[in-house]
Amino acid sequence: MNSIERFLATIERKHTDRPACWLGDPTPQEALRLCEFYRAENINQVKRVCKDDIYAVEVPYHSPKCSAIYAAFDWYRKGSNVDIEHRTLTADGCFAKCEDLEDVKKTDFQWPDPELYISKEECRRIVEEAPGDKAVMGMLWASHFQDVCAAFGMQNCLVNMLTEPEMVHYVDDRIVEFYMKAMTIFLESVNGKVHALLIGDDMGSQRGLMISPALVSEFVIPGAKKLIDLAHSYGVKVIYHSCGSIEEAIPLLIEAGADAIHPIQALAAGMEPENLKKKFEGKISFCGGVDTQELLPKGTPEMVAAKVRELRTLFPTGLIISPSHEGLQEDVPPENIKALFDEAVKIYT
Repeated sequence: MNSIERFLATIERKHTDRPACWLGDPTPQEALRLCEFYRAENINQVKRVCKDDIYAVEVPYHSPKCSAIYAAFDWYRKGSNVDIEHRTLTADGCFAKCEDLEDVKKTDFQWPDPELYISKEECRRIVEEAPGDKAVMGMLWASHFQDVCAAFGMQNCLVNMLTEPEMVHYVDDRIVEFYMKAMTIFLESVNGKVHALLIGDDMGSQRGLMISPALVSEFVIPGAKKLIDLAHSYGVKVIYHSCGSIEEAIPLLIEAGADAIHPIQALAAGMEPENLKKKFEGKISFCGGVDTQELLPKGTPEMVAAKVRELRTLFPTGLIISPSHEGLQEDVPPENIKALFDEAVKIYT
Protein backbone atom coordinates (compact mmCIF):
# COMPACT_ATOMS: atom_id res chain seq x y z
CA MET A 1 0.00 0.00 0.00
CA ASN A 2 1.13 3.55 -0.57
CA SER A 3 0.40 6.28 1.97
CA ILE A 4 -2.79 7.47 0.28
CA GLU A 5 -4.24 3.96 0.18
CA ARG A 6 -3.13 3.31 3.77
CA PHE A 7 -4.59 6.58 5.05
CA LEU A 8 -7.95 6.00 3.40
CA ALA A 9 -8.10 2.38 4.54
CA THR A 10 -7.23 3.33 8.11
CA ILE A 11 -9.77 6.13 8.32
CA GLU A 12 -12.44 3.93 6.71
CA ARG A 13 -11.61 1.11 9.17
CA LYS A 14 -10.63 -1.30 6.42
CA HIS A 15 -7.77 -3.79 6.36
CA THR A 16 -4.32 -2.22 6.06
CA ASP A 17 -0.77 -3.53 5.83
CA ARG A 18 -0.03 -1.31 8.84
CA PRO A 19 -1.78 1.72 10.35
CA ALA A 20 -1.30 5.15 8.81
CA CYS A 21 0.84 7.41 11.00
CA TRP A 22 1.41 11.16 11.31
CA LEU A 23 4.13 13.15 13.05
CA GLY A 24 1.98 16.27 13.30
CA ASP A 25 3.43 19.77 13.18
CA PRO A 26 6.37 20.08 15.61
CA THR A 27 7.29 23.46 17.06
CA PRO A 28 10.26 25.14 15.35
CA GLN A 29 12.54 24.14 18.24
CA GLU A 30 11.46 20.49 18.12
CA ALA A 31 11.67 20.45 14.34
CA LEU A 32 15.28 21.62 14.59
CA ARG A 33 16.09 18.87 17.12
CA LEU A 34 14.54 16.25 14.86
CA CYS A 35 16.43 17.53 11.83
CA GLU A 36 19.70 17.35 13.75
CA PHE A 37 18.90 13.86 15.03
CA TYR A 38 17.97 12.51 11.60
CA ARG A 39 20.64 14.59 9.82
CA ALA A 40 17.92 16.05 7.63
CA GLU A 41 17.79 19.42 5.92
CA ASN A 42 14.18 20.12 6.87
CA ILE A 43 11.18 18.63 8.65
CA ASN A 44 9.75 17.22 5.41
CA GLN A 45 12.87 15.12 5.02
CA VAL A 46 12.41 13.91 8.61
CA LYS A 47 8.85 12.88 7.79
CA ARG A 48 10.02 11.06 4.69
CA VAL A 49 12.60 9.09 6.68
CA CYS A 50 10.00 8.30 9.38
CA LYS A 51 7.58 7.07 6.69
CA ASP A 52 4.96 9.56 7.79
CA ASP A 53 1.85 9.01 5.65
CA ILE A 54 0.30 12.48 5.82
CA TYR A 55 1.50 15.69 4.20
CA ALA A 56 -0.24 18.56 5.99
CA VAL A 57 -0.58 22.03 4.49
CA GLU A 58 -1.88 25.15 6.20
CA VAL A 59 -4.63 26.83 4.21
CA PRO A 60 -2.82 30.05 3.16
CA TYR A 61 -4.28 33.31 4.41
CA HIS A 62 -2.63 36.72 4.18
CA SER A 63 -4.42 39.91 5.18
CA PRO A 64 -3.05 43.27 6.32
CA LYS A 65 -3.74 42.16 9.90
CA CYS A 66 -2.58 38.54 9.99
CA SER A 67 -0.93 35.70 8.11
CA ALA A 68 -2.81 32.70 9.51
CA ILE A 69 -6.41 31.73 8.96
CA TYR A 70 -6.87 30.79 12.61
CA ALA A 71 -6.17 34.44 13.49
CA ALA A 72 -8.29 36.04 10.77
CA PHE A 73 -10.64 37.89 13.13
CA ASP A 74 -9.34 41.02 14.86
CA TRP A 75 -11.61 40.68 17.89
CA TYR A 76 -9.53 43.11 19.95
CA ARG A 77 -9.29 45.73 17.20
CA LYS A 78 -5.57 46.10 17.73
CA GLY A 79 -4.60 44.95 14.25
CA SER A 80 -1.26 43.90 12.88
CA ASN A 81 -0.85 40.25 13.82
CA VAL A 82 -1.49 40.76 17.53
CA ASP A 83 -3.76 37.74 17.63
CA ILE A 84 -1.13 35.34 16.26
CA GLU A 85 1.42 36.09 18.95
CA HIS A 86 -0.93 36.73 21.86
CA ARG A 87 -3.97 34.66 20.98
CA THR A 88 -6.37 34.20 23.88
CA LEU A 89 -9.97 33.26 24.42
CA THR A 90 -10.34 34.95 27.79
CA ALA A 91 -9.64 38.64 27.11
CA ASP A 92 -12.68 40.78 26.35
CA GLY A 93 -13.40 40.89 22.64
CA CYS A 94 -15.21 43.60 20.74
CA PHE A 95 -18.64 42.22 21.70
CA ALA A 96 -17.85 41.97 25.42
CA LYS A 97 -20.21 44.73 26.50
CA CYS A 98 -23.08 43.79 24.19
CA GLU A 99 -26.31 43.00 25.99
CA ASP A 100 -28.47 41.90 23.06
CA LEU A 101 -28.42 41.26 19.32
CA GLU A 102 -28.95 44.92 18.46
CA ASP A 103 -25.84 45.83 20.43
CA VAL A 104 -23.88 43.23 18.46
CA LYS A 105 -25.03 44.69 15.16
CA LYS A 106 -24.28 48.25 16.29
CA THR A 107 -20.70 47.25 16.99
CA ASP A 108 -20.18 47.31 13.23
CA PHE A 109 -17.46 44.69 13.27
CA GLN A 110 -15.69 44.43 9.92
CA TRP A 111 -16.10 40.78 8.94
CA PRO A 112 -13.17 39.69 6.75
CA ASP A 113 -13.81 38.21 3.32
CA PRO A 114 -11.59 35.17 2.75
CA GLU A 115 -11.77 35.65 -1.00
CA LEU A 116 -9.64 38.77 -0.60
CA TYR A 117 -6.91 37.02 1.38
CA ILE A 118 -6.66 33.44 0.07
CA SER A 119 -4.67 33.10 -3.12
CA LYS A 120 -5.93 30.28 -5.31
CA GLU A 121 -2.55 30.10 -6.99
CA GLU A 122 -0.84 29.67 -3.62
CA CYS A 123 -3.33 26.96 -2.65
CA ARG A 124 -2.49 25.04 -5.81
CA ARG A 125 1.24 25.56 -5.37
CA ILE A 126 1.48 24.29 -1.79
CA VAL A 127 -0.63 21.23 -2.59
CA GLU A 128 1.34 20.45 -5.75
CA GLU A 129 4.52 20.51 -3.65
CA ALA A 130 3.26 17.47 -1.73
CA PRO A 131 4.91 14.12 -2.56
CA GLY A 132 2.67 12.29 -4.97
CA ASP A 133 2.37 9.21 -2.76
CA LYS A 134 1.32 11.01 0.44
CA ALA A 135 -2.17 11.73 1.74
CA VAL A 136 -2.63 15.52 1.66
CA MET A 137 -4.45 17.13 4.58
CA GLY A 138 -5.47 20.77 4.63
CA MET A 139 -5.20 22.45 8.02
CA LEU A 140 -8.24 24.72 7.96
CA TRP A 141 -8.94 24.59 11.72
CA ALA A 142 -12.24 26.51 11.35
CA SER A 143 -12.43 26.84 15.13
CA HIS A 144 -15.74 28.66 15.25
CA PHE A 145 -16.49 27.86 18.92
CA GLN A 146 -13.10 29.17 20.02
CA ASP A 147 -13.55 32.22 17.80
CA VAL A 148 -16.95 33.07 19.23
CA CYS A 149 -15.49 32.74 22.74
CA ALA A 150 -12.74 35.19 21.78
CA ALA A 151 -15.27 37.55 20.19
CA PHE A 152 -17.00 38.09 23.53
CA GLY A 153 -14.32 36.92 25.93
CA MET A 154 -14.85 33.37 27.14
CA GLN A 155 -16.60 34.13 30.43
CA ASN A 156 -18.96 36.59 28.75
CA CYS A 157 -19.63 34.15 25.92
CA LEU A 158 -20.47 31.21 28.17
CA VAL A 159 -22.87 33.35 30.19
CA ASN A 160 -24.44 34.71 27.01
CA MET A 161 -25.04 31.17 25.76
CA LEU A 162 -27.48 30.81 28.64
CA THR A 163 -28.87 34.33 28.87
CA GLU A 164 -28.68 35.79 25.34
CA PRO A 165 -28.15 32.86 22.96
CA GLU A 166 -29.49 34.80 19.98
CA MET A 167 -26.47 37.10 19.82
CA VAL A 168 -24.01 34.21 20.26
CA HIS A 169 -25.68 32.37 17.39
CA TYR A 170 -25.51 35.49 15.23
CA VAL A 171 -21.75 35.89 15.70
CA ASP A 172 -21.13 32.16 15.35
CA ASP A 173 -23.11 32.04 12.09
CA ARG A 174 -20.93 34.80 10.59
CA ILE A 175 -17.79 32.91 11.64
CA VAL A 176 -19.02 29.62 10.14
CA GLU A 177 -19.91 31.42 6.91
CA PHE A 178 -16.33 32.73 6.74
CA TYR A 179 -14.84 29.26 7.16
CA MET A 180 -17.24 27.66 4.68
CA LYS A 181 -16.26 30.22 2.06
CA ALA A 182 -12.58 29.68 2.86
CA MET A 183 -13.01 25.91 2.54
CA THR A 184 -14.76 26.30 -0.79
CA ILE A 185 -12.00 28.53 -2.17
CA PHE A 186 -9.32 26.09 -1.04
CA LEU A 187 -10.99 22.92 -2.29
CA GLU A 188 -12.04 24.48 -5.59
CA SER A 189 -8.43 25.54 -6.14
CA VAL A 190 -6.69 22.21 -5.61
CA ASN A 191 -8.38 20.06 -8.24
CA GLY A 192 -9.24 17.08 -6.04
CA LYS A 193 -5.67 16.65 -4.76
CA VAL A 194 -6.57 17.01 -1.07
CA HIS A 195 -7.68 13.88 0.78
CA ALA A 196 -8.65 15.33 4.15
CA LEU A 197 -9.22 18.48 6.14
CA LEU A 198 -8.51 19.02 9.82
CA ILE A 199 -11.05 21.23 11.57
CA GLY A 200 -12.15 21.51 15.17
CA ASP A 201 -12.50 23.30 18.47
CA ASP A 202 -10.90 22.70 21.83
CA MET A 203 -13.89 22.04 24.06
CA GLY A 204 -12.42 19.62 26.60
CA SER A 205 -10.51 20.06 29.82
CA GLN A 206 -8.41 17.37 31.48
CA ARG A 207 -11.49 16.12 33.36
CA GLY A 208 -14.45 16.74 31.07
CA LEU A 209 -16.16 19.06 28.63
CA MET A 210 -15.87 22.81 29.22
CA ILE A 211 -19.58 23.17 28.47
CA SER A 212 -22.46 20.74 28.79
CA PRO A 213 -23.29 18.25 26.02
CA ALA A 214 -26.51 20.22 25.49
CA LEU A 215 -24.54 23.41 24.82
CA VAL A 216 -22.11 21.50 22.58
CA SER A 217 -25.14 20.27 20.65
CA GLU A 218 -26.53 23.78 20.31
CA PHE A 219 -23.41 25.89 19.72
CA VAL A 220 -20.69 23.61 18.33
CA ILE A 221 -22.29 20.79 16.36
CA PRO A 222 -24.43 22.77 13.86
CA GLY A 223 -21.41 24.68 12.55
CA ALA A 224 -19.29 21.53 12.57
CA LYS A 225 -21.92 19.66 10.56
CA LYS A 226 -22.11 22.41 7.93
CA LEU A 227 -18.34 22.30 7.50
CA ILE A 228 -18.22 18.49 7.45
CA ASP A 229 -21.04 18.26 4.92
CA LEU A 230 -19.29 20.78 2.67
CA ALA A 231 -16.00 18.86 2.81
CA HIS A 232 -17.79 15.59 2.09
CA SER A 233 -19.43 17.17 -0.97
CA TYR A 234 -15.90 17.39 -2.41
CA GLY A 235 -15.09 13.80 -1.45
CA VAL A 236 -12.76 14.95 1.34
CA LYS A 237 -12.44 13.24 4.73
CA VAL A 238 -12.73 15.31 7.92
CA ILE A 239 -10.56 14.81 10.98
CA TYR A 240 -12.12 16.70 13.88
CA HIS A 241 -9.71 18.10 16.48
CA SER A 242 -10.40 18.76 20.14
CA CYS A 243 -7.94 18.51 22.97
CA GLY A 244 -9.07 17.30 26.36
CA SER A 245 -11.76 14.98 27.63
CA ILE A 246 -14.49 14.97 24.98
CA GLU A 247 -15.93 11.48 25.43
CA GLU A 248 -19.45 12.89 25.94
CA ALA A 249 -19.22 14.88 22.70
CA ILE A 250 -18.06 12.01 20.48
CA PRO A 251 -21.60 10.68 19.81
CA LEU A 252 -22.55 14.19 18.65
CA LEU A 253 -19.54 14.35 16.34
CA ILE A 254 -20.45 10.94 14.94
CA GLU A 255 -23.94 12.25 14.17
CA ALA A 256 -22.38 15.32 12.54
CA GLY A 257 -20.45 13.02 10.19
CA ALA A 258 -16.84 13.41 11.34
CA ASP A 259 -14.61 10.69 9.90
CA ALA A 260 -12.05 10.69 12.72
CA ILE A 261 -11.39 12.29 16.10
CA HIS A 262 -8.01 13.86 16.87
CA PRO A 263 -5.87 13.70 19.01
CA ILE A 264 -7.02 11.25 21.74
CA GLN A 265 -5.50 13.13 24.67
CA ALA A 266 -4.64 9.85 26.33
CA LEU A 267 -4.49 11.01 29.97
CA ALA A 268 -7.72 13.02 29.85
CA ALA A 269 -10.71 11.48 31.61
CA GLY A 270 -12.58 8.95 29.48
CA MET A 271 -10.10 9.14 26.59
CA GLU A 272 -8.32 5.89 27.39
CA PRO A 273 -7.99 3.90 24.16
CA GLU A 274 -9.68 0.88 25.74
CA ASN A 275 -12.72 2.99 26.64
CA LEU A 276 -12.92 4.56 23.18
CA LYS A 277 -12.70 1.16 21.51
CA LYS A 278 -15.42 -0.26 23.76
CA LYS A 279 -17.85 2.60 23.16
CA PHE A 280 -17.16 3.72 19.61
CA GLU A 281 -15.56 0.89 17.64
CA GLY A 282 -17.02 0.71 14.16
CA LYS A 283 -18.66 4.13 14.47
CA ILE A 284 -15.74 6.50 14.00
CA SER A 285 -11.97 6.42 13.60
CA PHE A 286 -9.28 8.16 15.64
CA CYS A 287 -5.94 9.89 15.16
CA GLY A 288 -3.39 10.23 17.96
CA GLY A 289 -3.17 8.27 21.17
CA VAL A 290 0.58 8.37 21.94
CA ASP A 291 0.63 10.48 25.10
CA THR A 292 2.53 13.79 24.90
CA GLN A 293 1.92 14.81 28.51
CA GLU A 294 4.04 12.15 30.21
CA LEU A 295 5.06 9.28 27.94
CA LEU A 296 6.78 11.02 25.03
CA PRO A 297 8.58 13.68 27.11
CA LYS A 298 9.60 11.44 30.04
CA GLY A 299 9.38 7.82 28.91
CA THR A 300 12.01 5.61 27.35
CA PRO A 301 12.04 4.50 23.70
CA GLU A 302 11.10 1.01 24.91
CA MET A 303 8.06 2.40 26.72
CA VAL A 304 6.99 4.34 23.63
CA ALA A 305 7.33 1.28 21.39
CA ALA A 306 5.30 -0.78 23.88
CA LYS A 307 2.49 1.81 23.82
CA VAL A 308 2.42 1.79 20.02
CA ARG A 309 2.19 -2.03 20.04
CA GLU A 310 -0.67 -1.80 22.55
CA LEU A 311 -2.52 0.73 20.40
CA ARG A 312 -2.05 -1.38 17.29
CA THR A 313 -3.44 -4.41 19.12
CA LEU A 314 -6.48 -2.46 20.28
CA PHE A 315 -7.02 -0.85 16.87
CA PRO A 316 -5.83 -3.12 14.01
CA THR A 317 -7.35 -0.38 11.85
CA GLY A 318 -9.30 2.81 12.51
CA LEU A 319 -6.45 4.55 14.37
CA ILE A 320 -3.88 6.83 12.74
CA ILE A 321 -0.88 6.46 15.06
CA SER A 322 0.29 9.92 16.12
CA PRO A 323 1.36 11.96 19.15
CA SER A 324 -1.62 13.12 21.21
CA HIS A 325 -0.91 16.75 20.26
CA GLU A 326 -0.23 17.87 16.71
CA GLY A 327 2.11 20.65 17.92
CA LEU A 328 4.89 18.41 19.24
CA GLN A 329 6.84 20.32 21.90
CA GLU A 330 10.60 20.57 22.33
CA ASP A 331 10.54 18.50 25.52
CA VAL A 332 10.13 15.30 23.48
CA PRO A 333 13.45 13.46 22.86
CA PRO A 334 13.95 12.60 19.18
CA GLU A 335 14.79 9.03 20.25
CA ASN A 336 11.17 8.65 21.39
CA ILE A 337 9.84 9.86 18.06
CA LYS A 338 12.06 7.33 16.31
CA ALA A 339 10.73 4.60 18.60
CA LEU A 340 7.15 5.65 17.83
CA PHE A 341 7.60 5.46 14.07
CA ASP A 342 9.86 2.41 14.06
CA GLU A 343 7.09 0.46 15.76
CA ALA A 344 4.21 2.09 13.89
CA VAL A 345 5.56 1.24 10.43
CA LYS A 346 6.40 -2.40 11.13
CA ILE A 347 4.46 -4.91 9.09
CA TYR A 348 3.14 -7.45 11.58
CA THR A 349 2.79 -10.95 10.22
